[in-house]
Amino acid sequence: MNDSSWQPEPVPAGPAYDAQVGPHTRPMPIVPDAAGRDFDDREARDRGAASNGGPPFRADTPPQEPMPSPPPPHAEHPQDSSPPPQKKRAGRDLRAAIGVGVGLGAVIFASLLIVKAVFVGVVVVAVVVGLWELTSRLQEKKGIKAPLVPLAVGGAAMVIAGYVRGAEGAWVAMALTVLAVLVWRMTEPPEDYLKDVTAGAFAAFYVPFLATFVAMLLTADDGPQRVITFLLLTVVSDTGAYAVGWRFGKTKLAPRISPGKTREGLLGAVAFAMGAGALCMEFLIDGGAWWQGLLLGLAVAVSATLGDLGESMIKRDLGIKDMGTLLPGHGGIMDRLDSLLPTAPVVWLLLAAFVGTG
Repeated sequence: MNDSSWQPEPVPAGPAYDAQVGPHTRPMPIVPDAAGRDFDDREARDRGAASNGGPPFRADTPPQEPMPSPPPPHAEHPQDSSPPPQKKRAGRDLRAAIGVGVGLGAVIFASLLIVKAVFVGVVVVAVVVGLWELTSRLQEKKGIKAPLVPLAVGGAAMVIAGYVRGAEGAWVAMALTVLAVLVWRMTEPPEDYLKDVTAGAFAAFYVPFLATFVAMLLTADDGPQRVITFLLLTVVSDTGAYAVGWRFGKTKLAPRISPGKTREGLLGAVAFAMGAGALCMEFLIDGGAWWQGLLLGLAVAVSATLGDLGESMIKRDLGIKDMGTLLPGHGGIMDRLDSLLPTAPVVWLLLAAFVGTG
């Protein structure tokens, strides 16, 4: 509403006014309003006109709205009263996340430096816990009963077979695991059989089979360095995406899947991973070159981002934020494996192409 709607209607003066209210009508006094402006006391004028036999003045005019009181001084500048912009905050407990991350890193590096088989055991434990989280959420949210026992046994066998027999052993263990899932599910009623065994086959591929490539990285002469490169590049990619996206992120990367991810964050992941890849290939990998590290870092940034988005799709379909609560500040084991699992075969393949598998 504009300002004119708040102003009182002007009172006519002169003969026209006298003719309207009668010849003996006294001029009405001017009454100041609360804001100090003068306006006619219309109610008093109407009473005076009626007492002199004349018609009331503008009887058909609806009553005017009261004059608004002057706004307080601070309202003249509404921008001054607006709350200060909120600072960006991380969505998780950073102290807990950093503490848990450091602890996990210490366990992984210690197992790599002591005995290779110990690190394979760490991978097996992570796979079994990840399968338990995934199958539990599937049953809770979707009613899908992917059999955990054959998946856990087959998943552990898959990782060990990949470490001992390479890719051939991993494929054989994968096939036997899926067959075990099909047979195990036959012990229950046939309703939802196809849905359950399909979810079981997906779980067998998604968690243990992809994790097998981590064990296969370890079989090379410089296996520990290759595993460290794989882990370091993935962590650096995630860190670069978080740091750049948190500070400069404006354009959403995939808002329907993961609203927190931005294109600027993806560029940060690529830049950080490529720089770290050049250093790792130059100083950690036998026979590696810095330019190979640039390509490796680029591939890791892309695969890690896709892996994160893939698990975000699963969690959105299930209607959950995290796969578990085992790791404070991180969620569950699967919430830490989301970018690692799809990155493992990418790193294994590129290192095999660049410097071989020996």
